[in-house]
Amino acid sequence: MPWLFLTTEQFHVHCLLKHRTKTRFVRFCKGNMGTLSLVLLLLSVQWSWAQEDPLLPFSEHLDPEHKVRLKWGFDEIQGTILFELTVNTSGWVGFGFSPKGGMTGADIVIGGVGPEGRYFTDRHAVGKSMPLVDQQQNYKLLSLTESDGKTVMKFQRSIGSCDENDLPITNLPMKLIYAYGQTDDITYHTNRRGTKELNLLKYMPRVNPPNSNFFDITMVNFTVPANQTHYHCKIVRAPTFDRKQHIYRTEPVITNPDLVHHLLLYRCPPSVTEPFEAECYTGVDRECMETVAVWGVGGGAFEFPEVAGLPIGGNVGGFLYRLEVHYNNVNKSAGRVDNSGLRFYYTSDLRQHDAAVLMTGLAVAPGYAIPPKARSFLTYGLCDTAYIPEVLETPHDLQVFSVMLHTHLAGRKVRVGHFRGGKQIDFLAVDENYDFEYQEVTNLGKTKTVKLGDKLLVECTYNTENRSTLTWGGFSTSDEMCLAFLFYYPAMNLSTCVSFPDVTSLGSVMGANDTATWVNMMFMKTWNDMSINQYQQTLKRIDQFVFVTNSNNNESYSKGTLPDLSVIPSAPCRSGCATKSLALLLLLLCLAAQWASL
Repeated sequence: MPWLFLTTEQFHVHCLLKHRTKTRFVRFCKGNMGTLSLVLLLLSVQWSWAQEDPLLPFSEHLDPEHKVRLKWGFDEIQGTILFELTVNTSGWVGFGFSPKGGMTGADIVIGGVGPEGRYFTDRHAVGKSMPLVDQQQNYKLLSLTESDGKTVMKFQRSIGSCDENDLPITNLPMKLIYAYGQTDDITYHTNRRGTKELNLLKYMPRVNPPNSNFFDITMVNFTVPANQTHYHCKIVRAPTFDRKQHIYRTEPVITNPDLVHHLLLYRCPPSVTEPFEAECYTGVDRECMETVAVWGVGGGAFEFPEVAGLPIGGNVGGFLYRLEVHYNNVNKSAGRVDNSGLRFYYTSDLRQHDAAVLMTGLAVAPGYAIPPKARSFLTYGLCDTAYIPEVLETPHDLQVFSVMLHTHLAGRKVRVGHFRGGKQIDFLAVDENYDFEYQEVTNLGKTKTVKLGDKLLVECTYNTENRSTLTWGGFSTSDEMCLAFLFYYPAMNLSTCVSFPDVTSLGSVMGANDTATWVNMMFMKTWNDMSINQYQQTLKRIDQFVFVTNSNNNESYSKGTLPDLSVIPSAPCRSGCATKSLALLLLLLCLAAQWASL
């Protein structure tokens, strides 16, 4: 790799390793002084053009005139949030969080590029006067540039509160304030100020692109059976388009909120050619397994990022789609008629990427059981992306931007661990307080790259203390699931990447010679803390069958083992204390070396 494109730290190490002796180091520095200066210039910009899409996926203008634009992204697992503020001015800029939308009690940063260089301070306001500099500087400046009448300030802070003068960023809408001046003399802003309320951590954009329209795929006058659980499926043709369109928003159309638990839309393979309607998984509908859209009880509309949309029409036209509605008829009411489904907003103004949805986790089948009386029982589903090339000719990495986590009534937590090279590198998604009555597609805060060869481990935690019998994997609300639907781009012709325990191995380890003996053993077993823990450890230790399936239902399966999922500690409070760039240090070393050689 050309050293011009190394990070600061890589460049530093490169220099020290490649130019160990003083003579060679001086010779290197003399020949590269101009380039070193260029490196410093590039570093000051932080290569934002290459990183802003994945790290800063959200954007809003804070003012009606569109002179103040805020971009942001966050990592709730690491506990950090990143901002980039662009203001049409060559003077100072200010940004902050306010309890009521005014100055009093506001948590503020002020920065700019003046005659003597950059300045950036973490402050707080006690009234309508100059904000005071915080004793503890908890905002970290990443870059600050000024050109062509615009000032761009990129900085990072902790999501939580670091001291009494900082306001925590919460899951609720917050009042953001801004102000700026025409010079670097930080004085009264006059009318160059404003307030805008945004939910930074639960942000859902709402765009209205030109040439847009919508269509619905719903049940039509379907009489819901008087059963507690019923899955109804309907295979239909989508509207036809001569050229490809992009779906940019999906939203539920619910006529019976007390009955409809979740909705799924699947794309059918070319082998499915005729409409069909019946109870799910009783006919040809079982072939349609490529998830296109998903909605769960408590959720709302979902908007795709500006760079991606779900393709429909054109070269992806002609497919049929399966609408699946899960009816949770707790009271077993008879004669209820339903017309629920999904609405799709689309545009002919195509986005940069086609988006898709990949189902990961534990395959839904009755071959695994959760014991009763368990305070915290764990199940796992493994997706090994190393096997994707076995079902696709041109596989590639996944850029994951959103996720929907799904269990049933016993679910309490869901975590998706991300592994690379045998080590856990991150959590792709986490819900430590899972609520069956509130399921929605959530933005990750930044786009995360899943490389081919990475493994994803979906871990679900269940509580069955109030149950006296086994809970089996299955479709009923009283059964259980452990799934994570990953929204990603660029799209691949994939439907599932899941795993399932080797039940033969499980029975053998537990002393059963056949499935019937194992089932009887599970029902007759005395379940207490010790036996529950032993069973959980056995489930995790045995081999797993790992399945990867493409859009045409061609499948690859292999055996694998479950990696250990650990807790990645949250980042501590960020400090904004000034640190010298390693590149600047290297430049000074070069100057010193040249001086010493004279």
